[in-house]
Amino acid sequence: MQPFIPRRFEHNVFGLLLSGLMSFLVSGLSTVIARGVDASLPSVWLAAWLPSWALAFPAVLVVAPFVRRILRHIVRES
Repeated sequence: MQPFIPRRFEHNVFGLLLSGLMSFLVSGLSTVIARGVDASLPSVWLAAWLPSWALAFPAVLVVAPFVRRILRHIVRES
């Protein structure tokens, strides 16, 4: 597959993919813990995941610069 996303969008696409995967995993675990595993799990999980992703994506974009700033103060150069 050829790269197709311009470099200037890398930060946003990183946030989109990271937030999507993390919210998918966390909402899945939370759904299984709360409801157990049954035939309705996929639809309930999807219903929990999509709003979670809608919140997680902008949160990642807003929080990431603060985390980078904190890391600059606590990570030592090798």
